[in-house]
Amino acid sequence: MNIKFRGFITRYWILLVLVALKLILQYAVVNQVYELHRDEFLYLNQAYHFAFGYISVPPFTALIAKIVYLLGGSLFWVRFFPALFGAFTIVFVWLIIEEIGGSLFSRILASAALIFSALARINILFQPNSWDILTWTIVFYLLIKFIQSEKSIWLYILSVVIAVGFYNKYNMIFLLAGLVAGFLITYQRKIYIRPSFWKALILSLIILAPNIIWQIVNHFPVFQHMRVLKANQLDNNTSMDFLKSQLFFFFGSLPITAAAVIAFIIYKPFRPFRFIGITFTVVIILFAVMKAKGYYAVGIYPIIIAFGSVYIADILTKKLRPVIIPLLIAINLGIFFLTLKVVFPVYTPAEIREHAQAFEKFGMLRWEDGKNHNLPQDFADMIGWQEMADKSLAAYKIIPATELENTLIICNNYGQAGALNYYNKDKMPEAYAFNTDYIYWLPYLSKIKNLLIVGKKPGDEVIGLFTDCKLMGVVENKYARENNTGIYLLTGANADFTERFYKLVEERKRKLDIF
Repeated sequence: MNIKFRGFITRYWILLVLVALKLILQYAVVNQVYELHRDEFLYLNQAYHFAFGYISVPPFTALIAKIVYLLGGSLFWVRFFPALFGAFTIVFVWLIIEEIGGSLFSRILASAALIFSALARINILFQPNSWDILTWTIVFYLLIKFIQSEKSIWLYILSVVIAVGFYNKYNMIFLLAGLVAGFLITYQRKIYIRPSFWKALILSLIILAPNIIWQIVNHFPVFQHMRVLKANQLDNNTSMDFLKSQLFFFFGSLPITAAAVIAFIIYKPFRPFRFIGITFTVVIILFAVMKAKGYYAVGIYPIIIAFGSVYIADILTKKLRPVIIPLLIAINLGIFFLTLKVVFPVYTPAEIREHAQAFEKFGMLRWEDGKNHNLPQDFADMIGWQEMADKSLAAYKIIPATELENTLIICNNYGQAGALNYYNKDKMPEAYAFNTDYIYWLPYLSKIKNLLIVGKKPGDEVIGLFTDCKLMGVVENKYARENNTGIYLLTGANADFTERFYKLVEERKRKLDIF
């Protein structure tokens, strides 16, 4: 074995074990009864319509989706990448603690706090959130490397990471706002007089230029997206709801978070890094003011837990350290496993209903509409899709072969369209919807004869434009959010239907109905 490689294994074998544990855990906390989440289907579908921007999100997730399909596109690979990003978050926290001189005890404490936390739930889903959290953590790592060495190379690497972060999620703007405040308030403001800082900023803007141009050309859909998101979801939240949610994401490691806040104020070795404490405060305040969803701020916690773990390990005596650190880990593990079956999709839907009181107690049954439902919203969004796709395919096969090229498959929402395209790939043409990115992907047919509609029954005005309308199937899974979703086959369109259809498409594009 190569000496350098053997040295690496000797030095980091515990980290490698923790990374393996993290990856295994991500698969273990999902019952096989659950399918992909509705949002995951959209991101996967973007891989076949690659662009420098989308109505819903920036393009980085679509790039990862391309890799997923290159690997076969199975459920395993879809869930692998968020799990991998979560594992790398642990790695960079370990490296941060190593960089600031933290002990092995502090590294293990921080790693355990992150592995056995709500981060594990986020790392289940193929969404931008896992990479977002990892990116925030890497940003802090690079800033610490720069502060420790004052070498400009770290700023240039940082500029690239921030740009990639924006290509993943515009959430990055809140981190930058916090960092600007943190630097201005502390003596680290000297970074602003370094020419390399401004060169790095220009480098970021150059890398981001394609997406910025895309936003300009498409009239900044990100702002419309935010308006619709606020009206449909965020307005149902309160600032207090956001602040309360912060207590639960890392509930088992609250002592570590509290220790970090105290340390940034009174611990002299952390004086060069007080900007991090200010950044944390500003980010939480900004998200609270905008009544954000609780998980928006999760990216700020890995760095806080890193510093909190170092502070705790540093202030403990050599005799107390082997006692208190394992005790804190044990408390975190205990809380994690006590809440495991409520927070994660471990129970089947039927088992959740049997234990509904426990879920309601934790507020898990409350959806973004502000009401309680049978299952947690994310769980209800992970069932019923295969059934829908199978019944839609059966309906499609009834259409005569001579009319297939004049048939469109239209769904009521992006989840339905994405699910059909995932499960029925290469079995039927692509399905579309009148919202999110799908409306821009609609092909132009010179003549539309048939519509296969998935969703609500079309209105009488639409049905009147066809010779026949048949209900071909219904989603029967009573626990699915898509329960009672119908599959309708409309055949024999009137001569003027095609023109009316595409006129409606253009009207909907102008409204840009995100959801």
